[in-house]
Amino acid sequence: MANPQSSDRHFFNAFSLVLGFLIVFAIILFAVARVIGVDSQSKYVQLDPIRLQEVNQNTQPFAHVAVAGHDNSALAALTQPKSGAAASVPATGEQAFTQVCSACHATGINGAPKMGDRAAWGPRIAQGKEALYTHAIAGKGNMPPRGGTTWPDAAIRMSVDYMLSLNK
Repeated sequence: MANPQSSDRHFFNAFSLVLGFLIVFAIILFAVARVIGVDSQSKYVQLDPIRLQEVNQNTQPFAHVAVAGHDNSALAALTQPKSGAAASVPATGEQAFTQVCSACHATGINGAPKMGDRAAWGPRIAQGKEALYTHAIAGKGNMPPRGGTTWPDAAIRMSVDYMLSLNK
């Protein structure tokens, strides 16, 4: 008859070996996943700067609380409008296109009609300028409202007019 103590020792050694292999395999899988995840994450950020800007805007705190008896002078700077916002509004449609619109419309990212692609722009132009203005201001499909900017309607209309002049 076999020695029960020998059988238990054999089982424990085999179990330890299998467990060790599984742990090493899990560590290797984790390392490969981290490497793959870093590459795909950096490509995503490089391809879509408007989406990154939206995420940053959406994750900002929505309120700031003043506490009685504490120095709340830092809140004054947060509630003041930024002076650089007015300076970033483009003066021409070409500037607007270069600053923001070209990010998607020059390459066709996210299904945006590419500049010079008359087949893609034809049906859109047929809808009329007012419809294009409305879509650009309110957003349509993957395009965020105002192209992800805070520009006034006049700047958006200038950029639409410029893009139309390039696609006729």
